[in-house]
Amino acid sequence: MRELVEKDRKITVVPSDFKCANKGTIVDVEPRYFTIELEYEPVGIMRHNYCEFYTQTTHGTLYFDSYAETIEGNRIKIANPAKHRFLQRRQYTRIKYVHELDLKGDNVSHKITTLDISAGGMKFRTNENVNIEGKYSIVLPLSEEQSVECFFSPIRIEKNENGGYTLSGRFDYRDGKDRMTLIQYCAKRNIEIRNK
Repeated sequence: MRELVEKDRKITVVPSDFKCANKGTIVDVEPRYFTIELEYEPVGIMRHNYCEFYTQTTHGTLYFDSYAETIEGNRIKIANPAKHRFLQRRQYTRIKYVHELDLKGDNVSHKITTLDISAGGMKFRTNENVNIEGKYSIVLPLSEEQSVECFFSPIRIEKNENGGYTLSGRFDYRDGKDRMTLIQYCAKRNIEIRNK
């Protein structure tokens, strides 16, 4: 584990209440622990309560569960986990996500059917002519209680043989916590799908 958790690496911390997701930098690595300097106060992170951790490595996105041994201000000392897994090599986990949604921008609204999403962007189908130069807002429902609102910029458009278009593009966020929420949502759904 020590060769995977490296000093100066960025890491995302997600407690059981993912509205309290946080991120920081690994500032120290010891044989049994590593220390994170968080960007925000550690609200929702408690000693000996398990959290989820996500970080990018040369092998892909590293995911594991562990707990805080000590919390001193914005510094938390984390116990090295017993096991870990790599979610996939791409930067963000992509999952199947089929919803009928509205893509809004410049006084126009397009009806779309999403195909898949990641924290980096999405792919969708539509019968409407979407301006590829536009920037759009979209609300992504994750559960009955939770949704993420972000901006979508189209990157690629393909005309479908049976009519309509398939577009893919990237997300921009008003708030970094929305990106972390979507990272966690996609990672959890990916694990659930694999375990079915």
